[in-house]
Amino acid sequence: METTLAIVIVGGGHAGGQAAASLRQEGYEGSVTIVTEENYIPSQRPPLSKQYLSGEFDVNKVYLRPEKFYETKEIEIRMGLTVDQIDRENRELICADKTTIPYEKLLIATGARARVLDVAGSELSGIHSLRTIKDVDAIRADMATATNVTIIGGGYIGLEVAAIAIEAGKQVTVLEMEDRILERVATPEMSQFYYELHRGKGVNIVTNCTANSFQGDGRNVTGVNCSNGLQVPSDLVIVGVGVVPNTEIAESAGIE
Repeated sequence: METTLAIVIVGGGHAGGQAAASLRQEGYEGSVTIVTEENYIPSQRPPLSKQYLSGEFDVNKVYLRPEKFYETKEIEIRMGLTVDQIDRENRELICADKTTIPYEKLLIATGARARVLDVAGSELSGIHSLRTIKDVDAIRADMATATNVTIIGGGYIGLEVAAIAIEAGKQVTVLEMEDRILERVATPEMSQFYYELHRGKGVNIVTNCTANSFQGDGRNVTGVNCSNGLQVPSDLVIVGVGVVPNTEIAESAGIE
């Protein structure tokens, strides 16, 4: 394998972390750098909405590999750094802090970000998405004192959060815009199975319901206003309405 190239990976999620590890496992001896806007080494997403949110896992169990792995394998990780532009002509990354990072081979592994619910009141405290370790840390802090937890979106993320919140003794409501939960990923029979499972645990599930706006006291969220006229008391809201692929940096560089 060629050993003279400088390979840079943009994105510190599962794909970026595994790509760097695979290069070393395949015998690549050249420079490998991961650039990530998160302040953590590469981690796994699935445990975030389950074992990490519940407190069963500490953060070290969420990491894809221990920090020492990257030190031993001489994989540099530039954390907390956002890439603004790919200069393909000069083969370098231009970062938000105005630094530049040269590359000879570039892997774009920017993944996706949580879709934002852009409605009135969305700036209130107590409204969260769940995509990163930082997101879950904030949710855990708010859940400790919350009474009424509302989850917007009846997909896997929403239902996993609902299960943990109900186990923690919270009043939990799931709002789903479709006529059944898991509508995009499961058969009607499976949707019904999970509906009955969660209802049996005490989760209130409302389908055919869209969140129109958030109520607040000027600072914190106090409720969710729904399209069907329902008003749901809420001092903690988790928005789980899908993700948006982070394709902008590639598109701006002219990559189809």
